[in-house]
Amino acid sequence: MSQNQKIREEITNQIISALESGSLPPWRKPWSCDRNAGMPKNVVSGDLYTGVNPLLLGLACERHEFQSRHWGTFKQWSEIGGKVIRRPSHVPKGQWGTKIVFCKAVTKQKEDHDEQEETYFLLKTYTVFNIDQILGDHLDHLRVGHSTDTCNEVSTTYEEADALIEATEADIHHGGNQAFYDLAQDYIQIPNRDQFLGSGYYETMFHELVHWTENSDRLNWDRESGGYALGELIAEIGACYLCSELNIPTNDENHHAYLDGWLQKMKQDSSFIFQASSQASKAADYIMSFSREPVEVAG
Repeated sequence: MSQNQKIREEITNQIISALESGSLPPWRKPWSCDRNAGMPKNVVSGDLYTGVNPLLLGLACERHEFQSRHWGTFKQWSEIGGKVIRRPSHVPKGQWGTKIVFCKAVTKQKEDHDEQEETYFLLKTYTVFNIDQILGDHLDHLRVGHSTDTCNEVSTTYEEADALIEATEADIHHGGNQAFYDLAQDYIQIPNRDQFLGSGYYETMFHELVHWTENSDRLNWDRESGGYALGELIAEIGACYLCSELNIPTNDENHHAYLDGWLQKMKQDSSFIFQASSQASKAADYIMSFSREPVEVAG
């Protein structure tokens, strides 16, 4: 078994185990308005983790009850004056840090073809730690509960989400009792807002907007090559990523209809969750690119 295959299988097995245990899927996490909660990001670069890594970090948060979105390697925390807490006795050896994975492209000359090159990809793992595992009072501003920038948890209006949806200029038709994206005619059909409970309108809208990115004029991804289940998992994960970034709670029930199919696909193909999470990240980033600046809410 290649190293790449071994890494894929280990990660897939983690996610399968979590889903079969009845836990909330790692792309669906409890909602928090604290600005230090949400999609995981690197403490030094400020970049969001992408691909399968948010799922791995989400599993670690559930396992260790971490709350913050901020992560870094041992070296990164040390360089900013943080100290990793000693592994607690109840945590098995090797499981205090969280392994994430990055894909590196390697190019080499083809044998007997001096002018041709071939590119292949290597998976490499890194170990990261959450701010909740770090000592250092000067880092308290990164911890959940230390931020003064919070939102109203009972609010039913999401101005930033509305601005983002409008900024995409997607052709959106409201009405009826179905939600779908029509690839041939390039439009989204969605029931009227008042037909949804709570924030369900936004989760459904973002699900369809992720499908909207598959158009050849946008990201040109193909849901058919991986089957219907892959397309739905891409849209599911991508919508959850967007909701997390925009502080919108997700409905814990929406994923149940497809869960058995996703589990079956993961067991058959260890690359399935990698394909889905990678494309979901690309789609969410593409959609967010339409409205990166914070929206000022009238107070």
